[in-house]
Amino acid sequence: MTDEKYSAIIALELNIAATFVRNTIHLLDEGATIPFIARYRKEMTGSMDEVVIARVRDRLNQLKELDSRRETIIRSLTEQVKLTPELEKAVYAAATLSELEDIYLPYKPKRKTRASIAKEKGLEGFAKIILSQKHNDLEAQARSFIDPEKGINYVEEAIDGACDIIAEWINEHIYARKRIRQLFQREGLICSRVAKGKDQDGANYRNYFDFSEVLSKSPSHRVLAMFRGESESFLKVSVDVDEVKAMEILEKIFIHGDNASSDLVRRTMKDACKRLLFPSMETEMRQWAKDRADADAIRVFAENLRQLLLAPPMGQKNVLAIDPGFRTGCKIVVLDKQGKLVHNETIYPHPPQGEVKESIHKLKSLANAYKIEAIAIGNGTAGRETERLIRAIPFTGDLIAIMVNESGASVYSASAVARNEFPDYDVTVRGAVSIGRRLMDPLAELVKIDPKSIGVGQYQHDVNQTALQHSLEDTVVSCVNSVGVEVNTASEQLLTYVSGIGPQLAKNIIEHRNKKGAFRSRDELKKVTRLGEKAFEQAAGFLRIRDGVNLLDRSAVHPESYHVVNKMASRMNCSISELMEKKELREQLKPDEFVDQTIGLPTIRDILQELAKPGRDPRKQIEMFEFDKNIHSIHDLQKGMRLPGIVTNITNFGAFVDIGVHQDGLVHVSQMANRYIRDPNEVVKLNQKVMVEVVEVDLERNRIQLSMKEQNTN
Repeated sequence: MTDEKYSAIIALELNIAATFVRNTIHLLDEGATIPFIARYRKEMTGSMDEVVIARVRDRLNQLKELDSRRETIIRSLTEQVKLTPELEKAVYAAATLSELEDIYLPYKPKRKTRASIAKEKGLEGFAKIILSQKHNDLEAQARSFIDPEKGINYVEEAIDGACDIIAEWINEHIYARKRIRQLFQREGLICSRVAKGKDQDGANYRNYFDFSEVLSKSPSHRVLAMFRGESESFLKVSVDVDEVKAMEILEKIFIHGDNASSDLVRRTMKDACKRLLFPSMETEMRQWAKDRADADAIRVFAENLRQLLLAPPMGQKNVLAIDPGFRTGCKIVVLDKQGKLVHNETIYPHPPQGEVKESIHKLKSLANAYKIEAIAIGNGTAGRETERLIRAIPFTGDLIAIMVNESGASVYSASAVARNEFPDYDVTVRGAVSIGRRLMDPLAELVKIDPKSIGVGQYQHDVNQTALQHSLEDTVVSCVNSVGVEVNTASEQLLTYVSGIGPQLAKNIIEHRNKKGAFRSRDELKKVTRLGEKAFEQAAGFLRIRDGVNLLDRSAVHPESYHVVNKMASRMNCSISELMEKKELREQLKPDEFVDQTIGLPTIRDILQELAKPGRDPRKQIEMFEFDKNIHSIHDLQKGMRLPGIVTNITNFGAFVDIGVHQDGLVHVSQMANRYIRDPNEVVKLNQKVMVEVVEVDLERNRIQLSMKEQNTN
């Protein structure tokens, strides 16, 4: 299939002009990244956003995969000398993979089956006689097929063999499969039962010990939970349909008589369903449900990751970071404004050592000596206890203390990235550094960690890992490029995610920076080894040089559009600096006057917005937050308590909220508002500060149920 045909199909499905789809495909084929296309090629795409461009890319890949399978089938049919003009036409007309596989099924090479054995015995003709349903005396018909040399000695053997062939024909009948598939899709039930003898060991899955619901309406978290329970041997899961309805569908297709042959075909239909058609459809429906649940779970994970990566940064401040602990003590590091490690040591304020006075003295001394402006406290073990200690210390000056989510910090501290960055320090120091840097700039630090280790997903280890990886990479790339990267201070890992860069060019940029010093202009990037025109085109607009010789190098204006800004400044008889500083000058400009054959109004408007706030960070300002000082553990909770909390994870079924007791509570979607909520993201965002009410505390299962209903009365 040509790009033209792909464009037409995708344009129809997404309700987008075919020209824009065609242009997008062309840009993708040329190696353009999604952030680049969305930001700098709006005229070509009709201002598609990143989400739509990704849908075009993904659907294009699906269509190409379908065509690849189509060609494989054509080759197989040709090699079997079974490809007829009609069959070839049907193969090329198939619009979905299931249609394509149904067409190919009768010709697909198989292991020996009951039907193939019966065909070898010469019973195919008898099967056709039975299926014609014109004969009432089947025994008389069967006698002519008795052949001891072929292993057919009795009438019953001939009839059974013929029925095996008919059963396979029923299973491979394209229209029958389509109708039964529709029945499974529309009314199929996913059923879950506890595995024999697993009542106690599988207690976590007790909700699914005797459970069933319509598969098409089963939410992703329940589907994935049941499949996980099955993989762990605690549950038995099946997909079932009403057999009576299935028989009614098949009767209309295969029964056209009222005699002994018709009765035999009916019995054979039941055998075909039980032995062939239902198992085939169940396998297909399970995969369909898994794919659908995976897509939903991956979407949730990606959205959570986006919110976490775009969390408000503290910015460049002198930070004291603490990785709390009891027996092993609290690891302390001091970071300068650039995030460089300048000091580290360990204090032991908690049991068993309990060196409170010594610890307070040390913390005050460090805060004064290094002019500390903020303290980052990891929210893991001993986090609350350490926070209470810090807040009780009368520090000199205006110093703030903030709890930081440390999920994944241990993964970073043991990684090759951390070892390369801090070869002379152990994992505890590296972990504390990660906590401090997360406060300064969450995005710059979290890109060093595998997104799956950050802990904001929903069944992330159960979903398709390749699809998950692609989605998370898309999300990280989108976030990094939406914020922009300061090329003279960025880490190799952060540069890797910049549009058009990748691991090797990121390494080359760092090496060039180390040898030649800071970049003074975007143009100097072209001197980096292997960074050619194409890579420069993709990357330049997302790389910032805040202290460069050209003011525009600190902005998101692409170098290819610098001439437009120069023209604007010339039109207003002012400098670029004045154009950036003075709103009244920009307001006098008429965007239409700067449109030419390559740059349209969308880009002109983007340029004017960027000139107003060059290099603006799209992330929000950081907010202060404190847990209830009287609540320290799950045992302190009482039903009806109203407490402050912070959203730590969002799933399809609700949001998890940290209320400071080392166990997040769940606000079920039904408890999020006094109105119907389809998606928890309608109400909350990751890291959002919320007030919750304690609904139930299950000490045995260490579970906390919370409600937000009183906060959302609209």
